[in-house]
Amino acid sequence: MLLPSWIKTYQTAQLKGDLIAGVIVAIVLIPQSMAYGLLAGLPAEVALYSSVLPIILYAAFGSSRTLAIGPVGIMSLMTGATIAELGISNIDEVINAANTLALLTGIILLLMRAARLGSIINFLSHPVVSGFISASAIIIALSQVKHIVGLNITEGLAPYQAITHIVTQLPQGHLVTSILGVCSLMLLWWFKGPLANLLKKRAFNPNSIKFISNSGPLIVAVTGTLVVYYFHLNTRFEVSVVGYIPPGLPHIILPNYDEQLFKQLLPSALLIALIGYLESVSIAKSMAGQKRQKIDANKELLGLSAANVSSALSGGYPVAGGFGRSMVNFTAGANSPLASIITACLVGLTLSVLTPLFFFLPKAALSAVIIFAVLPLIDTHTLKHTWRYDRTEATLMLITFLTVLFINVESGILAGIIISIGLYLHRSSQPHIAVVGQVGNSEHYRNIKRYKVKTDKEILAIRVDENLYFANTNYLEDNIMGLVADNQSINHIVLICQSISFIDTSALQSLSDILYRLEKANIQLHLAEIKGPVMDKLKDTEFLKKIGTENIFLSTHQAITTLQARR
Repeated sequence: MLLPSWIKTYQTAQLKGDLIAGVIVAIVLIPQSMAYGLLAGLPAEVALYSSVLPIILYAAFGSSRTLAIGPVGIMSLMTGATIAELGISNIDEVINAANTLALLTGIILLLMRAARLGSIINFLSHPVVSGFISASAIIIALSQVKHIVGLNITEGLAPYQAITHIVTQLPQGHLVTSILGVCSLMLLWWFKGPLANLLKKRAFNPNSIKFISNSGPLIVAVTGTLVVYYFHLNTRFEVSVVGYIPPGLPHIILPNYDEQLFKQLLPSALLIALIGYLESVSIAKSMAGQKRQKIDANKELLGLSAANVSSALSGGYPVAGGFGRSMVNFTAGANSPLASIITACLVGLTLSVLTPLFFFLPKAALSAVIIFAVLPLIDTHTLKHTWRYDRTEATLMLITFLTVLFINVESGILAGIIISIGLYLHRSSQPHIAVVGQVGNSEHYRNIKRYKVKTDKEILAIRVDENLYFANTNYLEDNIMGLVADNQSINHIVLICQSISFIDTSALQSLSDILYRLEKANIQLHLAEIKGPVMDKLKDTEFLKKIGTENIFLSTHQAITTLQARR
């Protein structure tokens, strides 16, 4: 059996960091997973089942050493929305749908791995991702306000409708639940802010500060549970609690094959797979870069596929790498996936013997954990930076943000992808074309509009800063012929190809047309600085034969000086 590469190179000196990180992440993960289960509309045990085998399988097949796998906010939101659209209320059917969704997600990721589609992440630009995550964070936070204040608000409302309902129904909120929810939020804030700063001033060990500040969710869960238990708030004031959680480790199950259900879930599974992969790889790359480690995008597909299939088979729902937990894992000193395996073992131990302790855990406390976890994901900094740098991309970010916020998550992602591709096609269909001249007596040639350069009235040197393909061939042809019409003394055109890495069939035909039209005007076309792979494609073409090898130059300077010498 092939062992993961990290096991072969593991050193005992790494154990301390892994052990500490594994314990800290478990402290964060257990209440957070239960909270995300609530967000997905699933029982708490389903979320905990999603935090055992998937973590271990990812450690075996994934490439990141510190990515923390498990239930995450966006995946839980999408899972809950997908199941809500099915219109089912029977809890067994809901759980089966969640298991099936995880299975489909895992299969899709596996197919993507087989097709080596790891680079698909490049089709989602940073502004699109930022807009999507920010809007999703707002939706998630709003969806939990009802649990914080004890209101009965219909699922699936648009954010503006949810805000309207919350504001108008707030006077009818549940007072005791509201006190629990607000106190939970304040306690989480205190752990992350004032307490952490106080410990820094007192010169506490940095690892101790991390451990204490990250234990906020556990303290909130324990405190809320004790308050409800001792004051009988669930019976005296009808405070909503988690209730009974079946003890024991998850059992291996086979999701029921239901062709109709598969068809209904497939579109959502595709998007969940894409978003889960995108989120996980982005986080993994960010952490790996800080430790000079490598992330294999295709191996990530395999690891996430294994995690989701194992989640389905152990009674869970779709999982991915979580930003908050992964950063906790990273900063707590995790050196290898052993930290995640330790976390999984602690979650398994909790399922085996500690589930009765969660009976009195108030849902208001879990909702506070969710809200506090997702609020940092609302990214205003990127919008400000993007708006200053490129307002077109900032507009794209806003469109994605507003589409997710006012329509739904799926539409927002699709809108972002379609507009991103459309924007790329628009930009590349009108490439930057520069007329260049010689800088002084050097061999450097620069744009005549930006530099003081020397030019030859009989020789026009043109640089195209884009690959040539079907979308920009007419633009190139029109520009060249326009320059020819404006400069009657031109006898030679040097096409500088240093920025061209690819020429497709349409572009080759357009170049042939340009060559033909120039010959009719008694103008000779020359090529300079052609890259090797491009020349390999052109070498047997009729176009290159017509130009002639004597009119192909290694550099722009060689082309200009040779043509001047020929006169």
